[in-house]
Amino acid sequence: MSSSEAVRRIAVQIINEDAQTERSKLEAREGQVWTTDEVGEDFEIIGFAAPMVVARRKSDGVKGTLFFQHEPRFYFGWQKA
Repeated sequence: MSSSEAVRRIAVQIINEDAQTERSKLEAREGQVWTTDEVGEDFEIIGFAAPMVVARRKSDGVKGTLFFQHEPRFYFGWQKA
């Protein structure tokens, strides 16, 4: 297993530890949060490696990453590349 794979697996565990995180709690901790439908309005998802996606912001074409939690599925933590 590569070191990046190990880090990714740890991140999946941490993000999904409290898998029932309410949106309001996640927003308080992480800032803007998107549902699956909402993220599709603002971003084009172009890559996937849990717990992250690579996305292109539709408003300006900027590429970056978002984290996501599994259930309920919320995306958060937008960072430009």
